[in-house]
Amino acid sequence: MSGTQSRTLADLKELAVATAIPTEQPKREPKRDNLGRSYATGRRKNAVARVWIKPGKGEIMINGKRVGVYFARPVLRMLITQPFLVADRYNQFDVYCTVVGGGLSGQAGAVRHGISRALTNYEPELRGILKIAGFLTRDSRVVERKKYGRAKARRSFQFSKR
Repeated sequence: MSGTQSRTLADLKELAVATAIPTEQPKREPKRDNLGRSYATGRRKNAVARVWIKPGKGEIMINGKRVGVYFARPVLRMLITQPFLVADRYNQFDVYCTVVGGGLSGQAGAVRHGISRALTNYEPELRGILKIAGFLTRDSRVVERKKYGRAKARRSFQFSKR
């Protein structure tokens, strides 16, 4: 091996320290439109939510309906308000959202993801809190497709000897 290719771990460590990126992160700027809203897209399973937030009384509209009408189950409503509770911004923002695809559970997860991302666009200092809570991570689990020769994705047809 030539001298340039055979580097030891210590050499690489020194190189990493010498070319290290400064630990101080640049200050993030808020992203708001001319109406004072922040926009973000949230995804979960097959659902996609487009979310706009702006300062207000805490009203949440999903596809033109109030959150209590669209998501009748309390668990789904609780899921949507989690980012506001963690960030201590409950009833301080109005949310307007359009969501398509998937079922109600996936749509609620998509709205939560979108609200979290929109909050970080509106107030970048909330990013750390929401990231630790796991609301900024897109849950990539989706339904596995059905395969031929199978009853479902993995389940075989029932075995019969005769």
